[in-house]
Amino acid sequence: MIIDVYEYSNQGGRSYNEDSTGHRIEGENGIFVVADGLGGHAHGEVASAAAVETVTTDWTPNVPNRMAWFTEEIAKANANIMGISQQMGDTMKSTIVTLSIDNGMAVWAHSGDSRLYYFHRGWIAAVTDDHSVAYKKYKAGEIDKDEIAFDEDQSALLRTLGGADRFEPDVNGWPELLEPGDAFFLCSDGAWEFLKDEEILIDLLKAENAKHWAELMMLRMMDRIKGGNDNFTLQTIMLS
Repeated sequence: MIIDVYEYSNQGGRSYNEDSTGHRIEGENGIFVVADGLGGHAHGEVASAAAVETVTTDWTPNVPNRMAWFTEEIAKANANIMGISQQMGDTMKSTIVTLSIDNGMAVWAHSGDSRLYYFHRGWIAAVTDDHSVAYKKYKAGEIDKDEIAFDEDQSALLRTLGGADRFEPDVNGWPELLEPGDAFFLCSDGAWEFLKDEEILIDLLKAENAKHWAELMMLRMMDRIKGGNDNFTLQTIMLS
């Protein structure tokens, strides 16, 4: 299988960008990461960059138990952020969402509200559950899914990297081999808050490649951004 990937990050309406993104591909295998430094803490860009660097640097293909590897690796990324925080004398926090493709199998992990969407045979097969109070309200039926982005508790995160606890990731995987035509979308909340799930799918079905898919989604976003918006980062992956 051929992996086509495109990544883009923008500071949005903020004075600087605290998001980070990165990936590595070796043949038909790869690691893909998006991290969002928390704006309410110091040096969010340092925290998110440390998270991405830790995972992409340590990744090697064909690890026997990728789920266990992700659990250990995100704990390592958390410890690295805490170490940098101690050196700089500031508290740093970051979300993370990451995907590994090994020999046609996909495993992903996340902590916080950066998301992964998996598309399989023309439908949305999986989406990560945000670790936020707003998402809990949605799951409890208090708000609709489209209201998460604008809920007063959207920024109240229940898990993030950079602390002694509440950093543990949810780790999941697809139980079957990936197929040509499958696709993944990783993004920070500054991106998904302007996009509906069905719109992401529609743009995928129109796209000629990973870059085109990202561009179609960003066109939608530009029509909806009113200024002062958050940093936004997206990574699109298409398999052929």
